[in-house]
Amino acid sequence: MTLIPPLNPMLIEDVIDRTLAEDLGRAGDITTLATIPASARARAVIAARESGVIAGSDLAIAAFRRLDQSIRFDTHVADGVSVSKGDVALAIEGPARAILSAERTALNFVGRLSGIASLTARYVEEVKNTKARIVCTRKTTPGLRAFEKHAVRCGGGFNHRFGLDDAILIKDNHIAVAGGVTKALRAAKAFAGHLVKIEIEVDTLDQLDEVIHEGADVVLLDNMTPAQLKDAVVRLKGKMLTEASGGVTLETVAAIAESGVDMISVGALTHSAKVLDLGLDIAID
Repeated sequence: MTLIPPLNPMLIEDVIDRTLAEDLGRAGDITTLATIPASARARAVIAARESGVIAGSDLAIAAFRRLDQSIRFDTHVADGVSVSKGDVALAIEGPARAILSAERTALNFVGRLSGIASLTARYVEEVKNTKARIVCTRKTTPGLRAFEKHAVRCGGGFNHRFGLDDAILIKDNHIAVAGGVTKALRAAKAFAGHLVKIEIEVDTLDQLDEVIHEGADVVLLDNMTPAQLKDAVVRLKGKMLTEASGGVTLETVAAIAESGVDMISVGALTHSAKVLDLGLDIAID
């Protein structure tokens, strides 16, 4: 099983504070305050209403704990583990007001991230008989990138850049402004430190030949057919890593992987994933 790096507690604290403040506003949860006694306690479970892969449990727990540190939890399903309809992912027990007030924030996070993990797992399954890795992109929800990329890992995928400062990725617009593939690569090599990798996007096999001549760490083969991708892999002869991208779907990913590329980047993992249907069922003591 692939190691899933833990989420940074400082990032969790920041996003939970912001999202709870967004929901509770100036006066707090006035429905719960009006109808639930301060002394009431509750038991609840977050359960799956459809099959999928869980991600974001730490965020759900943090949302409840932010409102009351005394709430207790029993994690039934860890991040990265599959669930079936009816399975309990997390059991919760404590002050009823805090559980009810944090419910939506917790479910928003775990549902969104589990949806990403579940979709990623479907892509990973499609390419399981090839060497290709499924990787995500920067097409993420603003402010939630670290969490959505964590969800990709939970689904068996891998992360691309987290930001513009991770590595040099020369895209088609960079090439156009720089004056061509060769000029862009030479400028990047003159700028980059010895630990900075350089990747460049190409749209044609002629551009690829330029990259082969100049050299790079990774070449991104954009919007190429499986036949073109196979040709590109043959031309490269293992000289650099290959990444395929551009409109990849569940229906096309297997053929792309069979071309022999090393990685397939899929923006849909984070920009188009359906929320996994999870619900919180509660009982008042």
